[in-house]
Amino acid sequence: MPGVVKARGFTLLELLVVVAIIGLLVGYVAPRYFSQVGKSEVTAVRAQIDGFEKALDSYRLDNGRYPTTEQGLNALLTKPADLPKWNGPYLRKAVPLDPWGNPYRYKSPAEKGDYEILSYGKDGQPGGTGDGADISNH
Repeated sequence: MPGVVKARGFTLLELLVVVAIIGLLVGYVAPRYFSQVGKSEVTAVRAQIDGFEKALDSYRLDNGRYPTTEQGLNALLTKPADLPKWNGPYLRKAVPLDPWGNPYRYKSPAEKGDYEILSYGKDGQPGGTGDGADISNH
């Protein structure tokens, strides 16, 4: 019949080819994308530790020493009772968690240097490799 247009759809084979191409693209792009996400979290930890170091140096200049392990990083926000020269707060906001939602560890005196600030990484456990590796100011 002239003038009649038949509706034409996609065959199952054509749909499978498109799905396979999309799967290949995702398989190629996803690992590259997710490796960059891990790098950005490590960069964020290093930036936060750098901010803590600057605040701790200001604290030491005012008080003659760094906070003890017991006082921790909260001494940068709340005045310890035994420090008349405390001129804080030395941080603008509360001490943040690391990008993986774990608290930072602070130790003073440390094995290397006056203090150590540490994130246990993605796994939240001491040691580890890759994303689970510890990140510290040393």
